[in-house]
Amino acid sequence: MVETARRREIEDIASALFRERGYAGTSVRDIARAMDIQGASLYSHVASKQDVLRAIVERMATRFEHAADEALGALAGRAAPDPTERLIALVRSHAAVVTEDLERATVFVHEWRSLEPDSRARIARRRDAYERRFRSVIADGVASGAFADLDPAVAAAFILTALNGLVAWYRPDGRLAPGQVGSLYAALAIRAVTATGAST
Repeated sequence: MVETARRREIEDIASALFRERGYAGTSVRDIARAMDIQGASLYSHVASKQDVLRAIVERMATRFEHAADEALGALAGRAAPDPTERLIALVRSHAAVVTEDLERATVFVHEWRSLEPDSRARIARRRDAYERRFRSVIADGVASGAFADLDPAVAAAFILTALNGLVAWYRPDGRLAPGQVGSLYAALAIRAVTATGAST
């Protein structure tokens, strides 16, 4: 997909509408009206509403993946970064993506299942692969004794569910800056996986 300023504007406006009304509750006409153009003009830039949703979701999937890779890559120069450092890095990177682009993140979290089957299956595979980053770090922590004896899959799902829940309450103009949110969630995640009795 060739990026253009107009295409980016369409995605910005569609993200805001999808977040406010949901994908099903938003029409191509709504997007065109918000841009103050005719529906026919919109179709000169996008193939369909589904095309716009797919672009938004795929863009965000890539952002989450790259952020996680960069966060872990930044630790690679250190001598054997421990699971705690790696989990903190993953949690902070995920929180940063959500808080930096709240509208698209909301669409990614809530509307990816509205994709057509092939696209939905592709995103599901990417989400699973992304979650495995968290599972792997947690499993390493359990194996090394840094974390409590818990199920890495359940712990990863718990942490990611909490992180994705940011889209429901975080506000850019609220009392917490994005970096503060990431640090707070990282501290809570570490407490969750290291607390005595976490496996009971």
